[in-house]
Amino acid sequence: MLITHDTRCALDTVVDLVNTAPEEDTAPDGLPDVATLADFVRNHEISDVGVLSEFDLSAVRKIRGRFASVFAAPDTRAAAGTINELVAAAGTTPRLTDHDGYDWHVHYFAPGASVADHLAADCGMALAFFVVAGEQERLRRCEAPDCRRAFVDLSRNRSRRYCDSRTCGNRLHVAAYRARRKEAAG
Repeated sequence: MLITHDTRCALDTVVDLVNTAPEEDTAPDGLPDVATLADFVRNHEISDVGVLSEFDLSAVRKIRGRFASVFAAPDTRAAAGTINELVAAAGTTPRLTDHDGYDWHVHYFAPGASVADHLAADCGMALAFFVVAGEQERLRRCEAPDCRRAFVDLSRNRSRRYCDSRTCGNRLHVAAYRARRKEAAG
């Protein structure tokens, strides 16, 4: 599957956005305030975003929940329905652009769109490409029992199981190794 630079950036953005949501009701929110949202926008190089407000923060948290439901969708039809709603509500306006040293690519948000509409349009379309390509199963949650972080499995054979093989994957492999050793030592 060919993934363009702008699609990859949108995928990274939507995964990071989904992963800011608290896993439990008692966990802290990864987007606690407008300043943190501004950092998120800056770190993900989201263009054409004006001054952010509490309204923007609330709207972004709302679409974050909708994106999370795409990663948890039981089937393609459910994922497609949510993506369609997100993209339609954002007032998607595809246009070609070549800014900030990047070659021609497509932006899906309307000029002057809010940050939430911007994210809904661009990230929604990136997820839509996966659904259209029959690759929805690549939109996953980490299989580690104590981690449910979202990720996009871009491995060749769709075999990635953990959000990060160096943390979740290694931790589980080490635990399994220790359990086998303990059992063998009896």
